[in-house]
Amino acid sequence: KPAAQQPPNLRLILHLGLYQLRYLSHIPPAAAVDTSVELAKQNGLGGLSGFVNGLLRRYLRQQETEGDPLKLPSDPVQALAVSQSFPDWIVQVWVDQWGLEGAAQLCVWMNQSPHIDLRVNPLVTSRAHVVAAMQAAGIAVQPIAGIPQGLRLPTGVGAVQHLPGFVEGWWTVQDASAQLVGHLLDPQPGETVIDACAAPGGKTMHLAELMGDRGTIWACDRSPNRLKKLEENIRRLHLHSIHIQIGDSRDLTQFVGKADRVLVDAPCSGLGTLHRHADARWRQTPENVRELAHLQTELLDRVAAWVKPHG
Repeated sequence: KPAAQQPPNLRLILHLGLYQLRYLSHIPPAAAVDTSVELAKQNGLGGLSGFVNGLLRRYLRQQETEGDPLKLPSDPVQALAVSQSFPDWIVQVWVDQWGLEGAAQLCVWMNQSPHIDLRVNPLVTSRAHVVAAMQAAGIAVQPIAGIPQGLRLPTGVGAVQHLPGFVEGWWTVQDASAQLVGHLLDPQPGETVIDACAAPGGKTMHLAELMGDRGTIWACDRSPNRLKKLEENIRRLHLHSIHIQIGDSRDLTQFVGKADRVLVDAPCSGLGTLHRHADARWRQTPENVRELAHLQTELLDRVAAWVKPHG
């Protein structure tokens, strides 16, 4: 039967089996075949279990004698998209920007498991104290070079809520690259600083820490639910200078001319964080990206008016 007329579960089982045989080195081929056959039986396809067995074993034989029969497309962009599991359009954007080799490196990197980074709260403790507490608990954290408050956790530490210092507010989870943003803004004690797209609030809290919790920080966002997470963490980190403002920053006229510094962490495609949000590659479209670029331009245009002269 043509593929379109075959049972959908059969196609899924074959896809899973072939994926394991082609890409996964830690699963023995015999185990991948046997599991696929069992899946067929468990899903009401017992009469086709022999077909599943035969097709996967034929793939293994051809792989040995003729080379891999699962051929990639001849077009290099399409081949990279298939081999690394990305939509063609994202790969094309990266190829246009960095060439085929650069795009390939980026695809491979985005498919790696992400690190978990912590940002130490200097208002409560020191990085050295957190390192000592973690090591005493058998957790080999490492300071991150060039990131004054940054620590990197080893893989497999379990739920972060159970690690030393979480409840006490010694640290919060924040990617090392995101920690750079607060230092670039360089807020000073006593200033008025506005985070125009604050939720879930990691950067907002970092600004408070950098200001010694002295001054006024407005955390603006149009999502009340996402701001609840910020409110919880403000209490946990013992911060007092942050004020919440619910609303679309394009409409908040009360801040015009009031801020020494403004941070706009604008809504974006997320294509730079696909290692953390792997499914985003299949949710975004070129049309969405264009709409987001328009929204970003509107936000920057409106929020620029919030900055004082010389701010």
